Amino acid sequence: MKKIPVAVQLYSVRDDCARDLPGVLKAVAQMGYDGVEFAGYYNRTAEELRTMLDDVGLKVAGAHVGIQTLLGDELEKSVAFHRVLGNRFLIVPGLPAELRATAADWRRTADLFNEIAARLAPYGMMTGYHNHNHEFKPMEGKIPWEILFDATHPEVCMQPDSGNARDGGADIIPYIRKYPGRSRTVHLKEYSSDRSTAALLGEGEIRWMDLFEACERVGGTEWYIIEQETYSHPPLECIRICRENLRRLGR
Repeated sequence: MKKIPVAVQLYSVRDDCARDLPGVLKAVAQMGYDGVEFAGYYNRTAEELRTMLDDVGLKVAGAHVGIQTLLGDELEKSVAFHRVLGNRFLIVPGLPAELRATAADWRRTADLFNEIAARLAPYGMMTGYHNHNHEFKPMEGKIPWEILFDATHPEVCMQPDSGNARDGGADIIPYIRKYPGRSRTVHLKEYSSDRSTAALLGEGEIRWMDLFEACERVGGTEWYIIEQETYSHPPLECIRICRENLRRLGR
């Protein structure tokens, strides 16, 4: 099984990024991360961001982008921006209600993702979808996550989020196995049913070794991406601890 590089979703430290993006990127590199995933660009051009990343030796593991940036003429603008960054993965982190209100909406959304994927393919880029919790709540006898990925082509990647899935009552591991080769980037997020604590990676209920086995044997995973949205320490300290805990788990 190949060694999978580790990135951090910068949404985890968004306030710090807004204050001092170069400083955050330097700190992230010093923590031992290999890359970052963007969720906003802090009023920087793609060229500025690429220079900051190159200066500290970080790669781009992906970006969370609104689906509207992948439609019509906007797609070409997005491609140009992300080619400068060196980013291959344009991941949609959520959908407006009209694209997910019914099972039929999810099927139409699958068609939309297939069209986007076909347009991105000549550039060596992929689109995909990141789960929250509602994708695992049954709808008309179906699980929306399954409706979407049963109807999308293999070029539409999943971005499983382990903590969000558990929050929706689901274990993400069987889905990684059900759709082999499609979990190109995976969000490592802890989950604890004790909501009085902000569990960091390795401190909760996610079956990490089983998750790693699924990603590394069948998932086609190219990046592990740590995301932390609850805090027991300052955000930068949280992502440092998460990286250390992941290292203790052998990754």
